[in-house]
Amino acid sequence: MPNHRMNKTIAGFHMLMILSAVDYRLNGDEESIIIKYLLQEFPFNVNLDKQMEIISRLKHDEWEAHFEKCIDDFHDDSTEEERMNILTFALHLTKADDVITMEENHYLQKMFDVWDYERE
Repeated sequence: MPNHRMNKTIAGFHMLMILSAVDYRLNGDEESIIIKYLLQEFPFNVNLDKQMEIISRLKHDEWEAHFEKCIDDFHDDSTEEERMNILTFALHLTKADDVITMEENHYLQKMFDVWDYERE
């Protein structure tokens, strides 16, 4: 697991990728939401191979600690509006397959708790 600090866009990408993986299913709608996030944050073509390699090397029991680091790194570089934006992407991602699993809910709740937001 990398110890270096991630910028908000990379941290957001990592959070969305982990959220999409915690239920062990990635569907096309989830993939579309992640692509939409990337297009919003990277208006130009960017190579994410290194980031995908970092994420894919994480063992299942490392996901949560990495996710928490991403939450902190994202927070350090973001405005409240940007945090609300990534939360919206995260909510859409977890709802994409019409089922929010306990694992997805757990990770979402971490974002709300750390950033001190109330869920509706």
